[in-house]
Amino acid sequence: MSEALRRAYALGKEDETLTPLVLNDKGGYPVGRISKGDSVIFYNIRGEREIQLTRALTDDNFDEFPVDKPLNLNFATMIEYHKSLNVQVAFPPEDAIQDTLSDIISQNNLRQVKITEAEKAVHISFFLNGKKDNALPGEEIIVVPTRKDVSLFDEAPEMSIEGITKAALEKINDENYHFIVVNLPNVDVVAHIENDKAVIKAIEAVDRHAGILVDAARKQGIPAIVTADHGTAEKWRYPDGAVDTGHTNSPVPLILIHPEKKFSLCPKGELAEVAPTILNIMGLHPSPLMSGSSLIENKTGSFPRARRLLLIILDGWGLGDENNSNLIWLARTPVIDSLMKNYPSSKLDASGESVGLPSGTVGNSEAGHLHIGAGRRIYSDRLKIDRTIEDKSFYQNRAFLSVMRKAHETNCALHLMGIVSFFSSHGSINHLFTLMEMAKKEQVPQMFIHAMLGRRGELPESGALYIKKVEEKTLELELGKVASVIGRYWSLDREENWDRIEKTYRMLIYGEGEKIPDI
Repeated sequence: MSEALRRAYALGKEDETLTPLVLNDKGGYPVGRISKGDSVIFYNIRGEREIQLTRALTDDNFDEFPVDKPLNLNFATMIEYHKSLNVQVAFPPEDAIQDTLSDIISQNNLRQVKITEAEKAVHISFFLNGKKDNALPGEEIIVVPTRKDVSLFDEAPEMSIEGITKAALEKINDENYHFIVVNLPNVDVVAHIENDKAVIKAIEAVDRHAGILVDAARKQGIPAIVTADHGTAEKWRYPDGAVDTGHTNSPVPLILIHPEKKFSLCPKGELAEVAPTILNIMGLHPSPLMSGSSLIENKTGSFPRARRLLLIILDGWGLGDENNSNLIWLARTPVIDSLMKNYPSSKLDASGESVGLPSGTVGNSEAGHLHIGAGRRIYSDRLKIDRTIEDKSFYQNRAFLSVMRKAHETNCALHLMGIVSFFSSHGSINHLFTLMEMAKKEQVPQMFIHAMLGRRGELPESGALYIKKVEEKTLELELGKVASVIGRYWSLDREENWDRIEKTYRMLIYGEGEKIPDI
């Protein structure tokens, strides 16, 4: 498979949108199809992009496209993707986070509205609200539809930003709404695509529309905070010039545009301090559970409680060095440049331990929005899973043992599917290797790996390097084969692009794809 990937690269294909490669035996039949009664572990974390494929494989009432049912799979997921899924969950969620920013605003009988497009809907609702599924009292969620007329957003870098701004202006001009959150997703979404001109257009669109929103808030006398959840485009190239489409470990800005201007901000902080700062401005008491502190310092005079506040999240807008790898610096951004120059600002840590991730890791939208809303550090699923690997309790996980032992008892195959990457926020190759070692220990008769690739934060052609490592691991264990490889574009969708999920499903169940001979 690794050699087949290199041939695909030579033909101009790339990891993210790679169409299926399927291992075939000497007779030309696909190896490692998922069959009735097999065991499956979907080892991805995060979860919002994993729901659709899991539904297709496990839901007996699934009808989005034709499927074989019932498959009666013994199916486990690394974390809970959705409460409704008929699967075992290896690392169930802890209780929802209480006393978040949104909770406190709701408890004070204030109305709030969160606005973005479908690409980021889960982030301004579920994650910003502390992993709560339902809207809070007095809360409204507005999700502008994502465009369906483009395959990748470099074809339309502006995305649906016009619709977001239109909806936001209506709420800014309506004094019945007290807390208005607007997420502009363009920079994060488009910067994951290797098209620097499109990324710069996305940056400039966000700058322009942020200016429209800030101007509207000024006219209403509403304080505005402009911040971000993590970086992307400010470190868009590696030192050797290769493109880096992943997230970064850069700090992000926080700019406070307040009518009073009688204070300054701490020069440095972290995302967990956004919520206490907002509550400070609105004259509301933070929860004792919030470990973050308000960034406001050195008040030269009191400022009145703000009855209303606008929060703008520039998704993926990091602060980087002024060089040619920084597409934000290369773009025309007069609005943010002016705000940074003329208003109090802070640099906020948005990666690693500051957002509950392992030290040295890049930030992501899930952790970013969670910490903006929580006002405290929340340990990530990745960190908790890594710790169980270190202390060996991973090997005693009941969900994993259940599906592996079922495969052993019934002489059926175990299928491990998920992202193959060191850096993806959706999972880790180390988790895959640990599952492979566990399967060997549990005497699983057959094991097949179904790999999903997506070069975000990875060097060019890194997919082939990772697949080679997996192949070497199967040889070391004398168990398993890489049965299929596909780009994450086709597997990890959250916008009900069912044609993409169907392509992955047909690869897994019927072995459809480019035939790669087993040697």
